[in-house]
Amino acid sequence: MAEPISALDACADFSQYAQLRVCGDTIFWLASHPETGSVALWQADHSGICQVNTGPDSIRSRLNGYGGGAYAVLPGRVIWVADDQRVWQLDRITGKRTLLVPDADNTWGGLVADPQHDRVLAVRERHQHQALMALEATGQVRLLHQGLDFYGAPAVSQDGTRVAWCNWQLPDMPWLQSTLWQATVTADGNIAGASGQPPPVSGSVQQPQFAGEHLWVISDHEGWWQPWRVTRRDGRDQWLKSRAPRLDHANAPWQLGERHSCPLREGGWARVQYRQGIGELWLERAGQSQRVAEGWTDFRDLSPSADGLVCIGRAADRFDAVLGVCAESGSVTVLAGGQTPDHSAISPVVPMAFEVDAAEPDMPPVQGFLYPPVSASAAAPPVILIAHGGPTSAAYAVYNPQVQFWCQRGFAVADVNYTGSTGAGRDFRLRLGGRWGEADLQDMVRCADYLVAQGLVCADNVFIQGRSSGGYTALMAAVQTDRFKAVGSLFGVTDPWRLRAATHRFESGYLDWLLGDPQLHRARWQARTPALHADRISCPAIFFQGGKDAVVVPEQTRRMVAALQDRGQPVELHWYEDEGHGFQRADNQAHMLESLYRFYGSLASDDPEIRQKGNAPAHKLS
Repeated sequence: MAEPISALDACADFSQYAQLRVCGDTIFWLASHPETGSVALWQADHSGICQVNTGPDSIRSRLNGYGGGAYAVLPGRVIWVADDQRVWQLDRITGKRTLLVPDADNTWGGLVADPQHDRVLAVRERHQHQALMALEATGQVRLLHQGLDFYGAPAVSQDGTRVAWCNWQLPDMPWLQSTLWQATVTADGNIAGASGQPPPVSGSVQQPQFAGEHLWVISDHEGWWQPWRVTRRDGRDQWLKSRAPRLDHANAPWQLGERHSCPLREGGWARVQYRQGIGELWLERAGQSQRVAEGWTDFRDLSPSADGLVCIGRAADRFDAVLGVCAESGSVTVLAGGQTPDHSAISPVVPMAFEVDAAEPDMPPVQGFLYPPVSASAAAPPVILIAHGGPTSAAYAVYNPQVQFWCQRGFAVADVNYTGSTGAGRDFRLRLGGRWGEADLQDMVRCADYLVAQGLVCADNVFIQGRSSGGYTALMAAVQTDRFKAVGSLFGVTDPWRLRAATHRFESGYLDWLLGDPQLHRARWQARTPALHADRISCPAIFFQGGKDAVVVPEQTRRMVAALQDRGQPVELHWYEDEGHGFQRADNQAHMLESLYRFYGSLASDDPEIRQKGNAPAHKLS
């Protein structure tokens, strides 16, 4: 009989790709190393695939807490941001490394090559203030623009004469309200005539890029993140919408420098569209549209290549890949990664999409993905409902070995895109404003009831869990209902009041949007703080917390667990002193997965193969 995937394999064998870039005929991308949590830069060209940075430093931007745009490539050199936020330069010919910015008191992100001036543009944050900067080849750091609260990754025209970026101001998040800025690059490399204008109607603008003399952006001011061409005349912006369908063509910009579209060198565009949680790649050429790479379910970091484009592709049954797509034929070539998992003889479970009617009229249905267990059984299986983090984010139908871990042990897993998720338009995304801890948990309950009614899962064995904000949704579901057998909080928010007081600048206005101004809506905040309602949680609970977590500070979890213990409620706490917000080390992730399995397995009824004896011992509070 085939052995299921181990917890360590489910966490250690999964390298995620990100931030693909192209320079000449060479493709670059970042790849995570799960065993250590480090991130390395890789390249592929006609001679093969190799790692670029062979030193001890990990490549990671910490700008805004979530980073993005951690490196840029010029014809002769690569510039990257190390984990300590110092900036390094590597000569691509000699291999010599140079410390370009030794000061570690700044954070850097949104790095973009400006080859016409042999430099890199970037966003720098110093002492709570951001600015648009240029990193010159000489090592000089030049200030280009300042005075705005937040800067998105800049875009530079091919001739180096124009620059554009997006900006948002507190208390907004970039997916709520933002502005497009443009400026001229002067002969001496400075910028002039910088001015910003919002879209014609209130909306979120992101991912500016130049195609020849034209500037394109993605804006949702008509309800969906769609591509628009922006022309500036007499100091005013004229917005011309493309023929793209009314679908989201991008995700929420948590990180800088993401690209869900690119111009093709022979004319036309490649664009990603999100339809019912699935990313589709479309080529638009000579007035015709063609979907390509249909075996893949998500695409990121699109970049033009000699015969079409390259991008990072994800699928439901294989690892992340670097893909090459021929614009003429639509054929797809896997250039790196993309292997079918071989750490288990059991084939990966492919998700089944499902929809549940929205609770409110004129809203799209709540969408999700159900991963059934591998082994067929006459009895309906237990199910783990997962509330994704964010909460302005989404669940995608992409391969996740930790989901496969559950499916190979008799559990079903349901990933839910609740109200507020991306991929279903601006109205659906903004419907969570003021209703966090209400609309999201109602959707989780509705999805659980739907799956039970369809006979797909066992009514008596419905578990719920989530990471970060998803942990908050799971805990609020346990506070407000008795629908769930147990709840799992993976570094989840338990006290929005304390989070608001301790959160970083990027999200300093986010909670007020999610729950309302606490001075005006104090009762709402009280009602939606799980830590104040531990007495209403009637199901067992398990918590996982990093000792270095600066987002959900450890004291939040300590207080919540103590409140449940005081009531004699079954509760476990697993503590990882060396982890922050989102666990990095594979051994810690594996321990978390094994602990969840023992905990849920000890509670699951009706299936002797799943049910275990006793709970795992809780880690001592420290």
